[in-house]
Amino acid sequence: MTVDALIEDKTTAPEATTDSAPQSSNTPAASATEQPATSSDAPESAPADDEPKAKRGRPKGGATARKTRTVELTLTVTGTADGNWQAELKHGSKWVAQGLEIPAAAVSRAAKELHVDLSGPIDEVINAAREVQAAKVAQLEAELEQAKLALAELDD
Repeated sequence: MTVDALIEDKTTAPEATTDSAPQSSNTPAASATEQPATSSDAPESAPADDEPKAKRGRPKGGATARKTRTVELTLTVTGTADGNWQAELKHGSKWVAQGLEIPAAAVSRAAKELHVDLSGPIDEVINAAREVQAAKVAQLEAELEQAKLALAELDD
């Protein structure tokens, strides 16, 4: 007998008598005819009424990773061979400061604090400017000695 025939016999036949063979509850026909389908027989992928539904939007609390907000600041430090240093600061496209005079020693300290790779080239520029200034001082001292001698001759 097929499953359809069993279902037909069960639904159209009068109550079963004792001389009919008992059906096992494991057969598909017996379970399909004995119990009507309910909402609990729904597929397992559908959410049950007592399960919480997923909410839309951002989850609350500290469980989510925050995006790192970046700030664009551009610091430009410019030096000359004479040892004059200037700084300019830009926040995005807006100028915060322009043409600020900065001592060479402060530039050197800041470069050392930032990174070793920055301090080397900056210190080379500062040392070259220091040598230029030392040569200028030596020249001016020589001129000063000559001027003192010329003054002394005039006073005699």
